[in-house]
Amino acid sequence: MLNSIQLVRELVALPGPPGQEAAVREAVAAHVLRLSCVSEADARGNLLVSLPGAGTIPERPEIIVMAHLDEIALIVQRVEADGRLAVAPLGGLFPWKWGECPVLIMASSGSLPGIVSFGSIHTTDPGSVAVQAKERALTWADSRIFTGLSASDLAAAGVRAGTRVVLHPSRRVVTEVGDFVAAPFLDDRADLAALLLALESLQDAPVDWQERILFAATTAEEVGGQGALWMLRQRPATIGIALEIGPCVPESPFPLDSQPTVWVSDSYSAMQASDIDLVARAAERVGQTPHFQTLSRGGSDASCGASYGLVARPITLAFGAENSHGQEIMHKDSVRNLAALLAAVLEEILHD
Repeated sequence: MLNSIQLVRELVALPGPPGQEAAVREAVAAHVLRLSCVSEADARGNLLVSLPGAGTIPERPEIIVMAHLDEIALIVQRVEADGRLAVAPLGGLFPWKWGECPVLIMASSGSLPGIVSFGSIHTTDPGSVAVQAKERALTWADSRIFTGLSASDLAAAGVRAGTRVVLHPSRRVVTEVGDFVAAPFLDDRADLAALLLALESLQDAPVDWQERILFAATTAEEVGGQGALWMLRQRPATIGIALEIGPCVPESPFPLDSQPTVWVSDSYSAMQASDIDLVARAAERVGQTPHFQTLSRGGSDASCGASYGLVARPITLAFGAENSHGQEIMHKDSVRNLAALLAAVLEEILHD
């Protein structure tokens, strides 16, 4: 039986910036192979996964279940003459979420270490970042990545505009805090773990489900759901189920516990009222009391797909979390409960 926290630890440790998710994809592919699933990567890098024992990837599935491979990261804008890197965010990454920290520069010749730098605070010079930060919010334009290398050395290593920069392995740890765990990139590594647990629970699913359900680990979700949108143009689905983070926010608060959350609406779309009832029935059947929430900011692969007319019925199921795009905190039972809710929702849909 798969261990949810062990899976999260494994997946959090792997870098997967938008457009460079191979390490995470390969780890997920290895797990689904052990579960007797067939998988293949499409042209956009999405990993398409069959139900256990199906033998083939469904071409026209009724339901697509999605969790994304990528994480928020940085992208090099330019290499400066002194070998420092100017960067911009890939996804909703704010400087105060990372601070001055070690990073990996994912050069074409291999990864190189670097340090996020904002400069010294021991100055009153109005041109310094430290002084300006007293009056305005910092942006990534205020930072540089210190590399300790010359511009020519970096060029020889394959560092250029477009090179991705990710959080260093020393920061990719899962910390246990009582009944909770915290880590960067639980969005969406915890959901990939839930996807794998759900597949494990579907080992004995009815044979007629095999052509009706496709699982997918998608790319570039953090930059607009690009991977899922490309996939859904090839395989438009009646129902898109995205696995996500359920952030506790002022307009939709809930106690941080082990229960899943359900996005009834977000920046891109809203669930159909009948599907909200369907999820409630499924949750009741497995003894869960999920938190139904509205989000004023955010989107999932399912809701993005619905906004482009590629999904008729978007459903977003999530693990409840404190913080987002930083040190995300969830209950240690959240992944297993999310997987159980997903399996119950699939059964409710296919038996409806």
